[in-house]
Amino acid sequence: MAMTDPVADFLTRLRNATKERHDKVEVPASRLKANLARVLKEEGYIRNFRLVRDEAGHPVIKVYLKYNDNGDSVIQGLKRISRPGLRKYAGHDKLPRPLSGAGVSVISTSHGLLTGQRAFKQKLGGEILCEVW
Repeated sequence: MAMTDPVADFLTRLRNATKERHDKVEVPASRLKANLARVLKEEGYIRNFRLVRDEAGHPVIKVYLKYNDNGDSVIQGLKRISRPGLRKYAGHDKLPRPLSGAGVSVISTSHGLLTGQRAFKQKLGGEILCEVW
């Protein structure tokens, strides 16, 4: 059966792995998910990610999760905003600021995936994929 929302699946796998305190999680690879992992790494929410192939030869992304000294996950919350049944778009002046700027919104723009702050600075709007805090 085809997956209707791969980004929500990616976020759910991250959420479940952090709750169970896993060191890494594997997700099926796509260009969008790899770029989302890149943004999360740049913002310091994950340690690293790698594109590899599993035993069957399918491409997967290994996401290495990040925890603080107390053993708590750096990712406290993930929320999918735009979804296949209800897309959410915003101009550069209406981009959300999760937790008054303490979190990050990920925006799909014409220049690729950017954080809300970077999209605002470049005066780019787009689809609001998710929020991370």
